[in-house]
Amino acid sequence: MSNKSIIYHNYGKMATARAGPVPGLPGNPCRSPRFIVKYPYMLGSSEKSPFYTQGLHFSCVGCSACCRHESGYVYLSGEDLEPLLAALELDYQAFVKTYCRWVPTAYGKSLLSLKEKPNMDCILWSSKTGSQGGCSVYQARPLQCRAFPFWKSLVRSKKVWKDMAKECPGMDKGQLHSEDSIEKWLTQREKEPIITSTEFGEP
Repeated sequence: MSNKSIIYHNYGKMATARAGPVPGLPGNPCRSPRFIVKYPYMLGSSEKSPFYTQGLHFSCVGCSACCRHESGYVYLSGEDLEPLLAALELDYQAFVKTYCRWVPTAYGKSLLSLKEKPNMDCILWSSKTGSQGGCSVYQARPLQCRAFPFWKSLVRSKKVWKDMAKECPGMDKGQLHSEDSIEKWLTQREKEPIITSTEFGEP
């Protein structure tokens, strides 16, 4: 495996260590939360107790910032497959060939992720969806997308949350989500692990 791209499995998330400058660091701010899935180890230590005991505000404004412009991974679980296959009217093999990529890890397995377009938009984002563009399979979107911004990597500290809120116009505004509802999102990934090549077979 090239030393320019080493993948680490990190509690259901992935981190890519690349030689040279890393996008999203100071001086080159990242505007896509998909970046956080690639670089969670850069976020610092989590706080001893949740800072969100009184809940957190979030309402999606449909800006598509989490779907576009920055490279990132959208990992898929077995539970994600059924609604996606139904929405796209494809079988598993055709879906993987058309919409997915296998991301190698340092453990000899590969994890299933959606592809990106050449401009780094998610392959499922479409300019023809809605008045401003959006997810072409919104009702069937993967857990990773549905759970945003309630990811372990984003609620590990108040600072990380506030920093991401500067980039996402829906965070710290709108609907109040209780601590219990946030915790449910955090544990859902553990219940729905990412598909590996050893489970479903890499094409």
